[in-house]
Amino acid sequence: MPMPASEIEKIIKAALPDATIELTALADDNDHWAATVTCESFRGLTRVRQHQLVNAAFGPRLGTELHALALTTRAP
Repeated sequence: MPMPASEIEKIIKAALPDATIELTALADDNDHWAATVTCESFRGLTRVRQHQLVNAAFGPRLGTELHALALTTRAP
């Protein structure tokens, strides 16, 4: 089952309330997304750790309900 942008934003915001999220559909299927996540909580963390925090918010839904999420993360 595809995941709409509003649900992706809701999931990321639940894990990282101070995040600003920009989503871009990579296909018109609600299954392939690119996200830019800017969050103060990322300050001082490696890019790998930043991505882990975002991916962890989805749990087992990543790779199943949400097939692909290309991430760009940064601190403000």
